[in-house]
Amino acid sequence: MAPIDFAVLAAYLIGTLLIGLRYAGRNRRSRDMFAAGGRSPWWVSGLSGFMTLKSAGTFVVWGGLAYREGVVAIAINTCIGVAGLLVGSLVAGRWRRTGVTTPAEFVQLRFGPQAVQLYTWAMMGMRIVSTGVALYALSVMLVALVPLEPGHLLRDDATGHLSLAVAIGVFGAVVVAYTVTGGLWAVLMTDVLQFIVLQLAVLFVIPLLWWQLHSGVPLAPVPETFFQPFSSQYTLWFMAGWVAVHFFLVGAEWAFAQRYICVPTERDARWSAWLFGVLYLVSPTLWLTPPLLYRMLQPDADPEQAYILASQLVLPAGMLGLMMAAMFSATASAISGQINVFAGVLTEQFYRRLRPEASERRLVAAGRLFALLIGAALIAVAWCVPRMGGAEKIVLTLTGMLLGPLMAPTIWGLLSGRIGTHTVFATAGISFSIGVLVRLGMDLGWFADSAPARWIQANPRLTDVLVGAVLPVVILSISHVIAKGPAPQWQRVRARIDAYAPTPMTTVDANDHAPARTVAISLTVTGVLTLVLIAFNDSGRTALLMFGAILLLIAAVAWRRVVRQLRAQHPG
Repeated sequence: MAPIDFAVLAAYLIGTLLIGLRYAGRNRRSRDMFAAGGRSPWWVSGLSGFMTLKSAGTFVVWGGLAYREGVVAIAINTCIGVAGLLVGSLVAGRWRRTGVTTPAEFVQLRFGPQAVQLYTWAMMGMRIVSTGVALYALSVMLVALVPLEPGHLLRDDATGHLSLAVAIGVFGAVVVAYTVTGGLWAVLMTDVLQFIVLQLAVLFVIPLLWWQLHSGVPLAPVPETFFQPFSSQYTLWFMAGWVAVHFFLVGAEWAFAQRYICVPTERDARWSAWLFGVLYLVSPTLWLTPPLLYRMLQPDADPEQAYILASQLVLPAGMLGLMMAAMFSATASAISGQINVFAGVLTEQFYRRLRPEASERRLVAAGRLFALLIGAALIAVAWCVPRMGGAEKIVLTLTGMLLGPLMAPTIWGLLSGRIGTHTVFATAGISFSIGVLVRLGMDLGWFADSAPARWIQANPRLTDVLVGAVLPVVILSISHVIAKGPAPQWQRVRARIDAYAPTPMTTVDANDHAPARTVAISLTVTGVLTLVLIAFNDSGRTALLMFGAILLLIAAVAWRRVVRQLRAQHPG
């Protein structure tokens, strides 16, 4: 990375911090801190949900799969879009109608305090580990691009590059800082900024790689199945199961449920999920095209590094910094969303119950403290990953086995009253136990030579889907059929749904120009920055000029929207 790349990355990190400070004043109540006061625009919530599913793994794992196997990686991720559309039609509006402030409040209403304990500690532990590993992966990619001279204060003498601990600390501190200060509003608005940066960085790489392919260089052959949407491992049945897995994830995982809760109306919640679905139907083709094209240029590269190597090959000075900002964006969105949602759970479901007399100001302060502690925990996990010797993969595997078994009962309990607390524990316990046997019991003598073991070893991807999605549905279906009637807690949920009312919106609230202004400023700054980069490059100036001009034209449209909203707020 050149000095101008570091300047671009630093400017982006400072911008995210400024957004956090900008929205700190909106957090007067705990509902503002953890549900944006129920006033988030549906498109902001949808973009935030889209970014919540991103991380450094988006570039490493899926980019690597696209490099190795081709279009099948796009097909797999498109399944997430189908799941998002189903969530918008069946689940998202239901979350908003419950009138809860946090997803844990719904679990308390529907399944009782024991289920809240299970969900809170299992899911929080799982997400602290997974986001910590994602932060570590992001930092590894950065330090690989930053060699330092001997004797430099930030140099790791073992690698000759920037210290990994420093990179983790800086990236983690930025995310924690804007999440603690700005609450969910800062999370939502930085997600909008991060969406813009991510899409712009990818859109800039694609035409440059395309021109490189048509520049007369020899092209490497690709496998015969490279442009087919299915493979021996990723079959049509796997794709169907992948839709089911992400229907549970996007419909019930707390960071996503929070996006449906924070909007004004049931209709807004549905539109938020539909926007998520449409973006995931379209965007995988865009952000997985670079490793596909790079495979034709460099067939022997490390698949996990394909994305960053493709960027290094074609990006002019300064734009590699933007690509690193995009990778930070993806990871930061996942981290900040998890920090905020679990800080909200600890504040509303634990602190408020211990201190029922606490004022809103004290609740907001407690929420910020919990956010700080959760952030510190995941940074500590990221620091410890190099010392785990691969143990983090086992931890992620074990915790991942609980995701489907916990999410499926939530959606079932949101739509039907015929399951209760015992079903939640039975679904989680049985599915987790079988998952452990399937994942970790392959080497046991009495099981390793059996026909089921051989089938599992031959179909690992389909097995994951069967255990993570199909088995929980089977258990829930049996419980639903044998139930004598609705569970007692169902009446409390029905009462909330029947009492549903949209968030009251004043003229000022309905025409809040802050989200559109964030988009306009982001596009303007990025457009101007792109034009400035022309001075630092001897080649690629035409591409920079065209890209910068297009960004400024789109920014002008966004500014017109801001002006209209300002006039609507102050018609006089």
